[in-house]
This record gives sequence, structure tokens and C-alpha cells, in this order.
Amino acid sequence: MRALVAVLTAGLLWMPVAEAATAGRITHLSGTVSAKRLDGSSKLLAVKSEILEGDTLSTEAETYARIKFVDGGEVVLRPGTQLKIESYSYNAAEPERDNILMSMFKGGLRAVTGLLGKRSREKVSFQTETATIGIRGTHFGALLCRNDCGGVPTTGGTPPPNGLHVDVTTGSITLSNGGGFLQINAGQFGFVLNANTPPVPVPPGQGIQVTMPNSIAQNEGDGKGVGKGGAAECKM
Repeated sequence: MRALVAVLTAGLLWMPVAEAATAGRITHLSGTVSAKRLDGSSKLLAVKSEILEGDTLSTEAETYARIKFVDGGEVVLRPGTQLKIESYSYNAAEPERDNILMSMFKGGLRAVTGLLGKRSREKVSFQTETATIGIRGTHFGALLCRNDCGGVPTTGGTPPPNGLHVDVTTGSITLSNGGGFLQINAGQFGFVLNANTPPVPVPPGQGIQVTMPNSIAQNEGDGKGVGKGGAAECKM
């Protein structure tokens, strides 16, 4: 009996681990971006590198990275950003399995909704320490300041206050946390001080808009892009 248990246990230990699903790829890159994988390994990424479900992406100083996801959605990361792809499930034939959840621990990004967000918008969200961002078929920007936004321009010339700043180009987003709920529509701005303070709208003249360099934001040929204003991976 003990021998049988030992054999079964050994068999379980040697069972192959399912590989993380591909969520997207790097399409534009200026600088250095790395991914920490679920298995604990870390990789430096390049244009055409795969982004996997479970990856935590980190951009270095002066780095911008643009990702195109399987459903056509796109995200551009600012310098000094950490974003984790908590879950990513998309199959054109199985909308009931749709699910996208990303956590932004620091930094900023611009995001454009893909096919999943258009057909299952309630199943797409971005989490930060101050609030959860829900999308409504959207192009939006988000910037999380924690004494690290000194280089971001403002109308007053001083750094943006600590907290979560958002702006919406098209569609709308929702901001929700322990303090309340707020919808931000196209052309509007919002701010969340912390996890227990209600989200508030910000006058357009005082809003913080997340912008990206044209080399990263612009698509070739058509002039459109995300936030306008290949080599293989290598192990670290």
C-alpha cells in the first residue's frame, strides 16, 4: 500500500504544468521592459515578445511599451510602470468565458478596448490601490502618483497630487472603491485620492491627460493610434 501511495505521489509531482495562455505581444518599444512570469522567471522583452496571462510587466526609466492583445485591445505603458495581467480569457466563439483583469501597481498607461470589451464590457477591469476602473467601450488614460510624478506637466506647474488620475478620450469608464462610484465620460477627467475617498470629477482645465510619444502611439500609415501627443526574449 505504501509503495502504491509513493508511486501515485511521484506521478503527481511529475505531472506537466499547464502553460500560461498568450494574452498579447509587444508591438512598439522604446527602452527596457521586463516580465516576471508565474514560474518565478524573469525575461527582458522585445518587439514581438509574447505577453502571457500572469505576467507582471515593468518598464524602466524613459521606457514606453505598447502591447496588442489577442482581442485587438491595446495598452501603452509609461516609464516606471508595473502592470500585472491577472487574468486574460478571450475566445471569439465563447463569449461566456470572457474575462480581463489587470492590476496597475505603479506608473501610468493608456488603453483602448478590444473586441472583448465591446461585447462583454462588464468583464474588463483595471485595478489600482485607490480604485477599480471599469470600462464602457473605451479609450482612456490612468496615472497613479505616489511622489513619483514630478515630470508630468500640469497647468499650475507643480507635480500632480498623489492619487489616481484618469482621462477619457472615447466611451466612458467607472471608478469604484470603498468611498463610492463615479462614471467618467468622453472628454472628462477624474481623480481618486485613496481607497476610502470617493472618486471625484475634475474640471477639464485642471485634468491630467496621459500622453505618449508619437513613435509609440501612432500606427503606421493611418496616423491613428493610442494616446497620440523583432527580437526574441532573453532571460535575465
